[in-house]
Amino acid sequence: MALQAVTFRTRALTSLVFVAVMLTGLLWNIWSFFVLFSIIHFGCWYEYQKLLAKIDPSYAEISSFQKYGVMIAGWCIMMYCSHPQYPGNMGNVGLHNAGLYGGLLFLFILPVAEILYTRKTYLRNMGYSMLGLIYISISLGLLLNLRTYYPGVALDSVNKLLVLAIILSLWVNDTMAYLVGSVIGRTPLSSISPKKTWEGTIGGIIFAILAMGAVGYYLSSGFEMQAVSQWMIVAAIAAITGTIGDLLQSKLKRLADVKDSGRIMPGHGGFLDRFDSLLFATPFIWLYIVMFA
Repeated sequence: MALQAVTFRTRALTSLVFVAVMLTGLLWNIWSFFVLFSIIHFGCWYEYQKLLAKIDPSYAEISSFQKYGVMIAGWCIMMYCSHPQYPGNMGNVGLHNAGLYGGLLFLFILPVAEILYTRKTYLRNMGYSMLGLIYISISLGLLLNLRTYYPGVALDSVNKLLVLAIILSLWVNDTMAYLVGSVIGRTPLSSISPKKTWEGTIGGIIFAILAMGAVGYYLSSGFEMQAVSQWMIVAAIAAITGTIGDLLQSKLKRLADVKDSGRIMPGHGGFLDRFDSLLFATPFIWLYIVMFA
């Protein structure tokens, strides 16, 4: 896979903008994080539904109630996943309770509206929507859960680092897999995505682990080796599962016969093209952190 200077320059400039926006959303406060990932949530849903409509034309006939209602229901799930004891979620207001009440409301309204106002109801299409809730909404909800994992204000910097570790791991893996694959890639990884190579994939994983190990070493001042290993484990999980998530998205695009899921990011495609790795990797990292970290 020959390294194309123009393509790389476009991808690099887009990546810089992406990193700047992501870091602002991640590091400013919980509300900047929530706004950023709410936009990502609805952007991913919009593209997901467009892909499904191309794959299965019957999905293009879903009612507006289901099309937009499932997006909002998923957004409620995302809010509900925030830690109930996180500052701002206390009392009867806050992301957690807003998600709970909103989710219960939409769980009641959606089925009733679908029955009353839709002439045709396909169980298959409802299944597609359920898969979208798992793939997009729950995944981003778990990311929001990690962002509010420790409710104390004193530990909020740890929450930021948890999410930052995931984002950086995926970014390093994606960038280095592209560079290594462009220079020495010879062996195709999968027929699903012919441009991906085993050399690039392995190189991306190794660089992600090493880079996150170095970040962990720096942040722990070289004394807390357990912290270093935790960063490296998170990086390994993110790189491996993120690559699988990228292949899954490539399969969906192939079934839909499109090159990109959208055009929001020059050189990177749409929301799903950019966040497919994050959507697939987050649940696995969340499980690791909850069970072992």
